Amino acid sequence: MAHYQRIGDVPPKRHTQHRDPDGNLYYEELMGEEGFSSDSSLLYHRYVPSAMVDARTWDLPDQATEPNAPLLPHHLTLHRLFPGEEWQPVDAVTGRRLVLGNGDVRISYAVVGAPSPLYRNAVGDEVVYVESGTATVETVFGQLEVDTGDYVVIPRATTHRWVPTTPGEPLRLYCIEASSHIAPPKRYLSRYGQFLEHAPYCERDLRLPTSLAELVEANADATDVEVYVKHRGSGPGGLTGSVHVVPNHPFDVVGWDGCLYPYVFNVADFEPITGRLHQPPPVHQVFEGHNFVICNFVPRKVDYHPLAVPVPYYHSNVDSDEVMFYVAGDYEARKGSGIGIGSITLHPGGHAHGPQPSAIEASLGAERFDELAVMVDTFRPLELGEAGRAADDGEYAWSWAGGRR
Repeated sequence: MAHYQRIGDVPPKRHTQHRDPDGNLYYEELMGEEGFSSDSSLLYHRYVPSAMVDARTWDLPDQATEPNAPLLPHHLTLHRLFPGEEWQPVDAVTGRRLVLGNGDVRISYAVVGAPSPLYRNAVGDEVVYVESGTATVETVFGQLEVDTGDYVVIPRATTHRWVPTTPGEPLRLYCIEASSHIAPPKRYLSRYGQFLEHAPYCERDLRLPTSLAELVEANADATDVEVYVKHRGSGPGGLTGSVHVVPNHPFDVVGWDGCLYPYVFNVADFEPITGRLHQPPPVHQVFEGHNFVICNFVPRKVDYHPLAVPVPYYHSNVDSDEVMFYVAGDYEARKGSGIGIGSITLHPGGHAHGPQPSAIEASLGAERFDELAVMVDTFRPLELGEAGRAADDGEYAWSWAGGRR
């Protein structure tokens, strides 16, 4: 999505000398995708961005997964993962618990009460959905103030940290980590990267980093700073962690420009696409990565044909696994299944699924659905992480048969 931005102090011409008021040269860093062949930004540092003084191994949160065998749909109750006050010392990086994953995408959950360490995901882009709470996300590009309902899109290798900003209240985060880049669906963009008229959101809905100079000033005197790095390696899921100790704080960028940067999009700004008959999930799509898509189901007017059946028809995902995270509202198709706010359902490819039988008749005549959910469809099978196994209710697979096994 080529949406050019310029923040702070940058020279008139790229790759030319740029100096501070005392005549010291700033250090230019090109942060770019696909080997100089895609979107990029140029950042101007006070200090050498590649300098390190020490390194050690970081033992990542458990990244092991187990196959979904025998093949079953699952209901996972995420809110049971951080009971009581256990969330208070948890941070948004080291406290993530892996729910589901494969080689393309990993879905984790965290309930957070403490600031995170500086963090850089060198494996892929992240989209973090804020289920509830507020935070400041500090990055080398500036600060992002985030709130309930925000998608926080963080490009690969962006150094950042999460700082909760509502004392005494948990920050609930649904973390989608790719092994690729994540962007708006191509069908919503022009060949030059502008959102088209039929897109359900556009550039005006995006919130960009701010307060760059203030962030630099606040960290100007820090030395021997630790940065936690997740990268490719030989650990579970092909992932390994390292901690780099850098001589000066990474938040030393005095200016940057380009088309690659973190941003925020709030789900309330998604304009739903509706029709006389039931619309398929692609109309709800908000982002895409390699071998997966992200959709959201928002409060909306539903099908207005006089004989319409508003809830989804039964369907077999022959090419994908479907993961639905129920965030708010009253999800009509799942009534009678025990699913509620904070639930996840996994409907794997090879298993036909759809509404609970009693929900079909109950939905007839409905004019509006008051529901909010985030869906991830993957095109390779998902496996269960430790948090997925811990949150499984063990009963959902039998719910269409009235709970009978």
